[in-house]
Amino acid sequence: MRIALAEAQAAADAGETPVGAVVFDPATGQVVAKAHNQPIGLHDPTAHAEILALRAAARAIGNYRLNGLELFVTLEPCAMCAGAISHARIARLVFGADDTKGGAVLHGPRFFDQPTCHWRPAVTDGVLRDESAALLRGFFKARRG
Repeated sequence: MRIALAEAQAAADAGETPVGAVVFDPATGQVVAKAHNQPIGLHDPTAHAEILALRAAARAIGNYRLNGLELFVTLEPCAMCAGAISHARIARLVFGADDTKGGAVLHGPRFFDQPTCHWRPAVTDGVLRDESAALLRGFFKARRG
């Protein structure tokens, strides 16, 4: 999760919402991919940290199914990202800060609880919650002036 926080800081430094994500292979202990939010810089509304990390991991292993891999992200995933996590067959999702407005795991649509969700990762929330939330709060406070 510390690597995901560093990615979130990189996003903030680039003027992007500070969210970072890391795909980790618990079998090897290796980071497969890491990314941060880039929708502004890439002119791509789908360029959330989770999506970019999942894409990079799929390229790295040569398979769109990321069976057995874990995703660490600093903020509760939105519905789009939750859907991608499910399609990728991520084994475990770990996230930091809750997102009461845009989150889709513990809040909003609770994507993984829906009967139409075909794959549900194990979910661990609140890992480095305070650090993740502080980075987001500081970023938006600075932008508001």
